[in-house]
Amino acid sequence: MLTLSLNQRAALLSVLLLVVGLLAWEAAIPAQKAVGELTEYEILTGAGAPKAGVPPPSQVIAKAWEQLSDPFYDAGPNDKGIGIQIGYSIYRVLTGYFLAALVAIPLGFLIGMSPVAYKALNPFIQVLRPISPLAWMPLALFIIGDSEASAIFVIFICSIWPMLINTAFGVAGVREDWINVARTHELGALKTAFTVILPAAAPTIVTGMRISIGIAWLVIVAAEMLVGGTGIGYYVWNEWNNLDLTSVVFSILMIGVVGMLLDAMFGLLQRRVTYVE
Repeated sequence: MLTLSLNQRAALLSVLLLVVGLLAWEAAIPAQKAVGELTEYEILTGAGAPKAGVPPPSQVIAKAWEQLSDPFYDAGPNDKGIGIQIGYSIYRVLTGYFLAALVAIPLGFLIGMSPVAYKALNPFIQVLRPISPLAWMPLALFIIGDSEASAIFVIFICSIWPMLINTAFGVAGVREDWINVARTHELGALKTAFTVILPAAAPTIVTGMRISIGIAWLVIVAAEMLVGGTGIGYYVWNEWNNLDLTSVVFSILMIGVVGMLLDAMFGLLQRRVTYVE
């Protein structure tokens, strides 16, 4: 008798749920006539004419094949391939994200290692952290004067807080006896931070980085809808303005796939990082 492992059973169940969901979706969408199939009466009266509606999965799959077969075409400002649009979005996300990491991780170390710094900076963190990143967009556009840089700034703002807080929490939670051993060996503050505190706090720091990349990918879609021009968020909004709901659904699925891949990369990093025993 064939025995399936836990992962195999989970994969089989996932495929089954996907197939059932797609079939139910396809069956729930009423069939509509194409323009060439309409009678003269239907054309004159408008009866039976195709109307905008949620597309069935068969149309979405056809659109996906069309777009992914040539994802990097460039036919003008409002007609670029899905690969180009996603590329613009990933560039903005990673730029803002790594700028945030350059600020958040060192500052988190300072806050975690110094009770004075924590008490001094905590009120500012508590005021700024709950502000929606998109609320900064008008001010960024006014001060910076560039939509591309403003979108990167918004990603910077939304990415900084999970990394900062998790780094501070991880550093503050390092066992005191490990730090005492470092002092006994007369290690300097910088060497102690890199050889003792960083390895011990690494899992918590990576958790904050993983949360931040997910939030950044969520925010970039909304930011690009506001600033326009390029990016997956602009692509969604532009296709909605064209009433092409098939492209809208396809782009939504692509947003989910890219977000899943970004999370999977940080999940792999998280599994590789171990606590110092």
